Amino acid sequence: MNSSHIYILSGLGVDRRVFSRINFEGLPIEYLDWMYPVAQESMASYAKRLSLKITAKDPILIGLSFGGMMAIEIAKIIKVQKIVLLASAKGTKEIPIFYRIIGALKLNHILPNALLKKHNMLLDYFFGITLKEDKLMLKQILRDTDPQFLVWAIDKILNWKNEIISADLIHIHGSKDRIIPIKNIIPSYVIEHGGHFMTMTHAKEIELLLRKLLIKHS
Repeated sequence: MNSSHIYILSGLGVDRRVFSRINFEGLPIEYLDWMYPVAQESMASYAKRLSLKITAKDPILIGLSFGGMMAIEIAKIIKVQKIVLLASAKGTKEIPIFYRIIGALKLNHILPNALLKKHNMLLDYFFGITLKEDKLMLKQILRDTDPQFLVWAIDKILNWKNEIISADLIHIHGSKDRIIPIKNIIPSYVIEHGGHFMTMTHAKEIELLLRKLLIKHS
């Protein structure tokens, strides 16, 4: 199968549960769980600390949403064989300009922490989920997410500056992603009708594509 070790980074406000419907059996995967950021920590500094958890040589990194951006930052520190982005952005220009304006004006700092963790119909819409079980999953994950990490990570996304696009990068994006709209993206592969929660809603399609890609690039 694939001899390269695969590290998976989840998205902002979510954890490894969003990969629960993808069968990685037979693949050497390991989840890189989020750590608590230190005060005023930069994204580069955080990536360096997170990279210390990576012990395999020339690994493959799979990053979902914010995890994809972090995977790109890690790849600036250690040598990786391949980066696979899911529902993410690979550079500043792929971050919606509205987000960048919010970051520049620091408007995100005026939002109460409790509001960021509150599940509602608007979140379901932006995540592209309609099934009751998916809504419950998102609600549970938000409830379990540390609010301080959420505040820190949102700020890093809104102010992310990256122009370095690795040649060893594969970008998988949903055509109906409302959080990072595909109109801003130059994808390698498109998941038709997939939203930002596509690892749950389009799990089998993504599983088949990942297996094909991981074997092909091993």
